[in-house]
Amino acid sequence: MNSGGTWDETLTDLDHRRARVQEMGGAERVAKHRGKGKLDARARIERLLDPGTFQEFGTLVGGEVAADAVVTGSGLIDGAPVMVGAEDFTTLAGTIAPGSNSKRYRLAELAVRNRVPLVMLLEGAGFRPTGDHYGRTPTDLLAQARCSGRVPMVTGVLGASAGHGALIAPVSDFAIMSRHGAIFTAGPPVVKVSTGEDISKEDLGGPDVAVPSGLIHNLAETDEAVLDEIRRYLSYFPSSAWSYPSMRPGDDTGPRATPELLEIVSRDNRRTYDMRTVLDVVFDDADWFEVQPDFGEAIICALAHLGGHPVAVVANQPQVLAGSIDADAADKAAHFITVADSFHLPIVFLADNPGMLPGSESEQAGVLRSGARMFVAQTAATTLKLHLTLRKAYGFGSMVMSLISFDNQLGTFAYPGATMGAMSAAALSNASNAEQDVAAALREMELQASYHSAQHMGFDELIGPAETRNALLISLQRGIYARQAAAEPVTRSVIVP
Repeated sequence: MNSGGTWDETLTDLDHRRARVQEMGGAERVAKHRGKGKLDARARIERLLDPGTFQEFGTLVGGEVAADAVVTGSGLIDGAPVMVGAEDFTTLAGTIAPGSNSKRYRLAELAVRNRVPLVMLLEGAGFRPTGDHYGRTPTDLLAQARCSGRVPMVTGVLGASAGHGALIAPVSDFAIMSRHGAIFTAGPPVVKVSTGEDISKEDLGGPDVAVPSGLIHNLAETDEAVLDEIRRYLSYFPSSAWSYPSMRPGDDTGPRATPELLEIVSRDNRRTYDMRTVLDVVFDDADWFEVQPDFGEAIICALAHLGGHPVAVVANQPQVLAGSIDADAADKAAHFITVADSFHLPIVFLADNPGMLPGSESEQAGVLRSGARMFVAQTAATTLKLHLTLRKAYGFGSMVMSLISFDNQLGTFAYPGATMGAMSAAALSNASNAEQDVAAALREMELQASYHSAQHMGFDELIGPAETRNALLISLQRGIYARQAAAEPVTRSVIVP
């Protein structure tokens, strides 16, 4: 017997409560928000997910505060499940209270339990000054940290994000910001009170600060572009560390010669070229995805397809510092390698560098520590690894690029005449004050280095530039075939420098 009336009355009441939540901060605030060229929280989720797939939870948390200022739920991206949360700035500035903290915790908990990616869309002012004490309750950051290395984590910063809520960005595998975005430990009002500094949110943590610092990986102009890039980024990854990346069918997945590289890669080590053009030629198509293009530019980190298989590419960029690896480039690569390894993406190393960047500024930036961080990341990686030296790889700069014996590579290749050693002949002759005839002899030895190395199995094979794609592709296919056991999360025992 239903003492509370008919189901119609009960469901009408539920519909009324849900409708109020859908209004978020109210029509006026939503219109003001969208008038700034931004999408609201629910529109962001709608744009991110496949149409009609969003299933919300925690709708009624917060009571009169719509969804307690964060919209949470699940949906599909390209048919695959994801968990997604979006801070609602139109409702109390997207602030976090005990209820919304619980929703965020549950979101990350379900991501690991269901083994699906977690996407957070940020625009919030941090903790809400309610006076409520959380007591011994789990913070959402605990659950978010437990996602790391188990499910892909992506953060989009679509407005000002401060304090506790912003911490998911550096915890994530990949963080992308719109031009409207800003991220900081505390916003301008708190900074003013704490330090006396009067600063705008843009100058405190906008794109011109967050991208050069390395905190934010990529920048996109609009909300829509950010959300489209998140979909694209996730397309290279499996749903979790318990599965392997899926092969993508396409027209350009088979073997083919790459004679274009004979023109792109000059035989003269003193001439530069754009490594991005090499990626355009070698991989399945030119639609690869670069991570952190405006940070540590001496190394290119990219997601691509080879034979339809998603791969991670770590490539020196001869156009920047002649390919020398500085601290920022090494830090970027170390993080990227760890992410790729966590989700079983094969890593392709394309080496063309004169070593780690020397000099007082580089040393003050901690280049050795950063280089060690990259070295530990790549040598501890358990995923499939491939290496190609295009022209040169000197000293520690060769080792961080996986040019080292017994490093569990699937295949190691070099072009004839590729030079290697402790340092270049020019540097060695200058350092030792060698006479002209000795310097010439050193250069000749350098030119023969690839043959000497091949004679002692320093490489699996010397190949011509036109053979590049096929050599890498055949080795990758062989390695993929070896994956005959179920995927599992990577267990790491190293201490990162």
